[in-house]
Amino acid sequence: MTTTDAAAPRFADHPLASASTCSTDEPASGVIRDVLSRVGDKWSLLVVGLLDDRALRFTELQRKIDGISHRMLTQTLRNLERDGLVSRTAYPEIPPRVEYAATDLGRSLAAPVLGLVGWAAANHEAITAARDTYDDAASDA
Repeated sequence: MTTTDAAAPRFADHPLASASTCSTDEPASGVIRDVLSRVGDKWSLLVVGLLDDRALRFTELQRKIDGISHRMLTQTLRNLERDGLVSRTAYPEIPPRVEYAATDLGRSLAAPVLGLVGWAAANHEAITAARDTYDDAASDA
């Protein structure tokens, strides 16, 4: 039994678990694919996960996300704000202060995102072992 076969029965009766959901015949398929693409990138997932429990300033986010550039964090936050997943609040202070927080919609995404994070944490050793096995076999070929 493959992994796909094992997972199929659990989701087969879900109303959105149809291959046609993302087909070009489905009117909403373009939006669905766009949203999945947006929230599926690594930076968006990290930002949504970090903002789940509290608002953070830009520099706090940048410090907590290893490897993200200033430009990429700016772009990611703008995209998430556009999609209604993150809110931006600017305070008229000197120096200016801006905070980002997950909206209700963003918090509803945080549960599956954090579930995926938990899955990755629980399975990282098995994935690393599978990669090593694959790489060893590929180098022997």
